[in-house]
Amino acid sequence: MQYSVLMTVYKNDNPDYFDLSLGSMVNQTVKPNEIVIVKDGPVPDALEQVINKYAAKANIVQVQLEVNQGLGKALNEGIKYCSNELIARMDSDDFSMPNRCELELKEFEANPSLDIIGCPVDEFVGDIDNIVGVRDVPYTNEDIYTFARRRDPFNHPTVMYRKSKVESVGCYSDYRKNQDTDLWIKLLSAGAVCANLKEHVFRFRFDEGTYRKRKSWINTKILIEIRYKAWKSGFNSFGDFLMVFIAQMGMYIMPESVQKFVYKKILR
Repeated sequence: MQYSVLMTVYKNDNPDYFDLSLGSMVNQTVKPNEIVIVKDGPVPDALEQVINKYAAKANIVQVQLEVNQGLGKALNEGIKYCSNELIARMDSDDFSMPNRCELELKEFEANPSLDIIGCPVDEFVGDIDNIVGVRDVPYTNEDIYTFARRRDPFNHPTVMYRKSKVESVGCYSDYRKNQDTDLWIKLLSAGAVCANLKEHVFRFRFDEGTYRKRKSWINTKILIEIRYKAWKSGFNSFGDFLMVFIAQMGMYIMPESVQKFVYKKILR
């Protein structure tokens, strides 16, 4: 089965991290027949050089946006350029183990009805083997639907999904944050067939800035808005929404030291 890889890059991305990330997709055991890279606004030469480094090793389709438009719009533009039905997402600072896409493709071959699959992630700091945490996910379709009422059932950069299914729900919405949360709710509301691998074949870069990003008011406000909209549409109960609201406001208000404890000891 052929598949596309979809990535975005923008001016503030770290070239070394991007090199590691792109290289991990070029070197998959089952190689993609194209890697679509959306440049979300002008990017510096250091990032261009990373793309050029791999251009001779892979079919890289470059999509240049004139100005930075944000992740959701950049991904939507990239989806248009993906020529395959199956699309593997990847972020510009993480690392996919060599057999990640091979294992995901096998699940699509085994279940022709499957619309989306992801996997757990091992969180690392610095070196990819310096694992500091694990972000688990539910594995079965039924458990994913239950879990999704309050929390994200997928780790966004790990997923492989059907282009036609994502397009049928309007792709990503134009939120500044948490575009993936909204997409999962739309896909599941449309009856998507889901799964997650049990294998840990993805490394997620984690640093102190991750806490600050998740503690921001913009992140908190948008997530509450998305979950409120999900309740109003009937996706989850008011009790589910209330739990999310309390948890998000609590995480926003509490000191960062307490947030770290909750994140490491309770949420992970």
